[in-house]
Amino acid sequence: MAAERHGGRGGAEESKENKENERPAGPRDGGLSDSLGLESILRSGGGEAERAEGRGGPGPAGRGYCSRRLRRLRKTLNFKMGNRHKFTGKKVTEEILSDNRYLLLILMDAERAWSYAMQLKQEANTEPRKRFHLLSRLRKAVKHAEELERLCESNRVDAKTKLEAQAYMAYLTGMLRFEHQEWKAAMEAFNKCKTIYEKLANAFTEEQAVLYNQRVEEISPNIRYCAYNIGDQSAMNELMQMRLRSGGTEGLLAEKLEALITQTRAKQAATMSEVEWRGRTVPVKIDKVRIFLLGLADNEAAIVQAENEETRERLFESLLSECRDAIQAVREDLKPDQKQREHSLENDSGKVSNIQYLHSYLTYIKLSTAVKRNESMAKSLQKALLQQQRSEEDGKRTARPQDLIRLYDIILQNLVELTQLPGLEEDKNFQKEIGLKTLVYKAYRCFFIAQSYVLVKKWSEALVLYERVLKYAGQVQSGAGAFTNSLKELPDVQDLITQVNAEKYSLQAAAILDANDNHETESPSQVKDGKPLSERFEIFCLDPSLVSKQVSLVHFPPGFQPIPCKPLFFDLALNHVAFPPLEDKVEQKAKSGLTGYIKGIFGFKS
Repeated sequence: MAAERHGGRGGAEESKENKENERPAGPRDGGLSDSLGLESILRSGGGEAERAEGRGGPGPAGRGYCSRRLRRLRKTLNFKMGNRHKFTGKKVTEEILSDNRYLLLILMDAERAWSYAMQLKQEANTEPRKRFHLLSRLRKAVKHAEELERLCESNRVDAKTKLEAQAYMAYLTGMLRFEHQEWKAAMEAFNKCKTIYEKLANAFTEEQAVLYNQRVEEISPNIRYCAYNIGDQSAMNELMQMRLRSGGTEGLLAEKLEALITQTRAKQAATMSEVEWRGRTVPVKIDKVRIFLLGLADNEAAIVQAENEETRERLFESLLSECRDAIQAVREDLKPDQKQREHSLENDSGKVSNIQYLHSYLTYIKLSTAVKRNESMAKSLQKALLQQQRSEEDGKRTARPQDLIRLYDIILQNLVELTQLPGLEEDKNFQKEIGLKTLVYKAYRCFFIAQSYVLVKKWSEALVLYERVLKYAGQVQSGAGAFTNSLKELPDVQDLITQVNAEKYSLQAAAILDANDNHETESPSQVKDGKPLSERFEIFCLDPSLVSKQVSLVHFPPGFQPIPCKPLFFDLALNHVAFPPLEDKVEQKAKSGLTGYIKGIFGFKS
């Protein structure tokens, strides 16, 4: 009936909860010989497993789920807290512990308090006073967890549930100590929880092991964070590597870890006062720029060590975002310093100011990182092109040369912007280095344009582009002498030359075969002259368009045809005709004067 009252999604959820609240099959007496226990505290509670099902977890949704389930459990067990007019507190004791649903009562109380605490934690970012309420709800959750652990010590509860209750108690205790910044106590609690869950994961099925391993992964960053605050410097390196590998941390630790990394770099940045680039040393006074430059080497190392393309792409985006923030901080200092920079340009004969040179350095880092990111994406697409046959068989979307052309267009645009950086216009070595890199990427861009022409059988255009690729590659090899080290990171030009030579021979063979095929298949009976069907009834011609929707039967609209126009008549005799006089036929003009005027007034006529 309850499901019928609520209906829809709420009714289905209530029906499912009612099934969960039903007493399990077995002896109804609940004697001492019965073994009580929960299927899994992680699955029965409102934690990660419930959040995955959209019913529980932190926030109002999880809190509401726990409250509704508590109400139904109490109603099912007839474990009411007084009546409508008076509240009478009741506790679950070992004497009445005859059903595992009594354990669920305590678990739901703890989960409800924990869900509310997580909701308050999000709200405390804008309302700091709610942090006191947050700590209060966490203490309440720990209190219920202690009661659950005490009840599970009974001989009626199975060993698995006892271990899970101990781990659950240790987890909530660690969370409370973590919020109180009692690092040693929090670390001990988290280690106890981690040990129990690891042993449970090894002892049970894979399905249950997934839940245990998820909780272990969740608390591992917390343990390292506590170790760092206690004084273990190696834990900081592990935390930063974890953050870089995952592209960001989630959960309780996220904000504190970001603050910790910023704080650590800020301490190191206090000793950093200048940076040297291309033979010029400039002071760095902006803290955000110092922090970014200190973490640049770690970020680049993490990108190189990335395990897969997705992780590498996420790390590139994170690095570019930090670089843009640093550039924005420098740009804000550039605005009020505009007049001073103009005066500096006049006195130093075109030499840019230190802050402008620092801006150019950061822009160089941003553009170089963008080039590396696009090059990494291009390598992935090239691998996909090599596996194109297999992808077509699988029915997936295949990579196309046009996708690579777009990436190389963006790379070339970034290189153009590099040559225009203030302070580097007169640096001939820099300009030549960027010019060589431009030739390398132009060669690859021409190669893939030629590949796209091959796909549509435009052999002559593709052959011309292959020759252009060899021209660019030859220019790179002839001018690479002093820049060999800087060109090592770029794609190998010699491999490209070898590939182009092979493609040229294949192209010439394909063009000859295609020409022969066209010559053999072409016959007079298949040649269309564009005439409609009404004009070629006497000629047999195979025209596939006759069975299509755009069949050509007649010319429509029809063309114009010449027709005789209406004749024009000209009266040439009129000028030579003499007409008879008509004066005697015309009436005499009325008399004028006073008499005629008077007669006209009175209406008399002559």
